[in-house]
Amino acid sequence: MVAEKGTISINTENIFPIIKKFLYSDHEIFLRELVSNAVDATQKIKKLSSIGQFEGELGDLKIKVSIDKEAKTITISDKGLGMTADEIKKYINQIAFSGAKEFVEKYKDETDKTQIIGQFGLGFYSAFMVAKEVEIITKSYQDAPAARWFSDGTTEFEISAAEKTERGTDIILHIAEDSEEFLEDSKLEGVLIKYGKFLPVEIEYNDKVINNPNPIWVKSPSELKDEDYIAFYKELYPYSEDPLFWIHLNVDYPFNLTGVLYFPKVKQDFQLNREKIQLYSRQVFITDDVKDIVPEFLQLLHGVIDSPDIPLNVSRSYLQADGNVKRINSHITKKVADKLAELFRDDRKAFEEKWESIGLFVKYGIISDDKFYDRAKDFILLKNTEGECFTIEEYKTKLEANQKDKDGTLVALYANDKDKQDAFISNAKKREFDVLVFDDVLDAHFINALESKNEKFTFKRVDADTFDKLIDKGLKSEVVLSEDEKKKVEEAFKEFAGTNIVQIEALPVDEIPVSIVMPEFMRRYADMSKVNGQGGMFGNMPVMYNLVVNGNHPIISKVAAEGNENGLVKQLYDLALLSQGMLNGNDLTQFIERSVEKLG
Repeated sequence: MVAEKGTISINTENIFPIIKKFLYSDHEIFLRELVSNAVDATQKIKKLSSIGQFEGELGDLKIKVSIDKEAKTITISDKGLGMTADEIKKYINQIAFSGAKEFVEKYKDETDKTQIIGQFGLGFYSAFMVAKEVEIITKSYQDAPAARWFSDGTTEFEISAAEKTERGTDIILHIAEDSEEFLEDSKLEGVLIKYGKFLPVEIEYNDKVINNPNPIWVKSPSELKDEDYIAFYKELYPYSEDPLFWIHLNVDYPFNLTGVLYFPKVKQDFQLNREKIQLYSRQVFITDDVKDIVPEFLQLLHGVIDSPDIPLNVSRSYLQADGNVKRINSHITKKVADKLAELFRDDRKAFEEKWESIGLFVKYGIISDDKFYDRAKDFILLKNTEGECFTIEEYKTKLEANQKDKDGTLVALYANDKDKQDAFISNAKKREFDVLVFDDVLDAHFINALESKNEKFTFKRVDADTFDKLIDKGLKSEVVLSEDEKKKVEEAFKEFAGTNIVQIEALPVDEIPVSIVMPEFMRRYADMSKVNGQGGMFGNMPVMYNLVVNGNHPIISKVAAEGNENGLVKQLYDLALLSQGMLNGNDLTQFIERSVEKLG
């Protein structure tokens, strides 16, 4: 072969330096692109062999990556199709001409295009982000001489004869000084594992295969057992607890999507568990930032999704506008909802036992996706202080008998801290009211969502208001105090309550004498402020509350007679604050000292 020189064909003036420097934001992508090209070449020769277009021996098809630290080179070698000199001119010198695209078109009736990675024709040039010079030494599977291509990163290239007897291609990168970190074994191996851990052809580095070419998501669910799914989960997340369950995705129309999504055991600090879903395209790792592909509330899941309909190199604006991405997003939501409905239907007891973790996903879904409520409404669970679980419709039926206000609205009482609100829960139970437990980090928003989806169904925190609007079942009576006594009691407590309202109520004599309650909107605001990261119990909103005095309690009769003699009113007021965690600092110290003194 006579040596030939020429100029790389570029349609837009001065685009080559832009491609070289800015094609990818992360320079380590060069290895993903070049190894992916090698996989393409290998998949192509396998396909041609399977359809009788190549009759030679395939041999060992491993792709080998090696470093020569003295020569400062990285070499990626495959035994795929190889190229002739004319094919080098066609595929390498004409930037943005995709050989993979042409191959798929040529064999569109006989090949599976999901196995061909390259779609853009630009990936090869990512080599120049780390290399000052690049060589290609290649021999085609066809009867043609081996060829060598060389470029120093300008638009100039050279093609000449090469000595190579075996089919395939060697890409030799002469690493630039500013990229010599990639000549370190640990660095290169880490990048290879990151992007090539599940490539469909074996990748050899330092005499060992570093990838799993047959991950479970490319297999049929009928081939797999529970142990296979758990083993793969451990491969992805070595130090995690076993998942609760999983969903195997396998769609080929109207888009291609495979993968396995796992439901992990979720803690209250679920924000820390994001970015656990890995996105692949034809088994090539793309990213673990899937917020435009997977619905927001399902980003708490773990696992893998793989779709050839998502290109390797895309912008966020592309993902947000792409029709396939939107369909994938919708399909994943449907599959998750269907799986949860199936689990609930098949084994409700097991579903209830896992609700602590499952509930976070479901609640987050209802808060962030209006349509998800309709899919989930039949398996949303409400749990009461006795540990009993109810669907929404079951709980509405339960409230019909006893917990309605005057206009027929069902009123569900709830506690968000069973220990702190124990006295209020106890009082509610004395009236035969049921109390739910809402102590998840999302519950304040979840309650609002439930109210917006259900007419005449509302929620009140058990310590938020008195039960005036609920059916009292004859427990309520008149205040035993006279009007003058009520006025005296009100004035005595007003001295300490300040601008807050003092209410004298006719409560059973065995209920606590003084309590602090807040309007439900204040409680709701406080809980949501904590979720939204606003400081303090109530964010920036001033604390407002009602001081409820049980006018039928014997101690209050004593207050009506004696006022604040011996600090009785102050002590009762501080007890009410203490029960709500609102007594601190010097006030708490004085309360303790007074209590010790009275005991003496």
